[in-house]
Amino acid sequence: MTTRRPLLTLLRREALTQTLLSTVDLLRRRQAAEVPEKDIDDYVSLDWLEWHGGSLRLTVTGGNICKQLSAGLA
Repeated sequence: MTTRRPLLTLLRREALTQTLLSTVDLLRRRQAAEVPEKDIDDYVSLDWLEWHGGSLRLTVTGGNICKQLSAGLA
């Protein structure tokens, strides 16, 4: 069983929201090493990214947030 990190501060969550699209772009270009490890940990704790077979992928929640950001709703 994995342990969850404490709830992220509102400012940290907003910062992650602002960088999510660029993070997803890095993942699509197979440049996950360019994403800070702490960001990855926080995205996973928010259930926006998940580990799958040794690689990171966007979750349904993360995908929905990306759609909102792209539409200018977030």
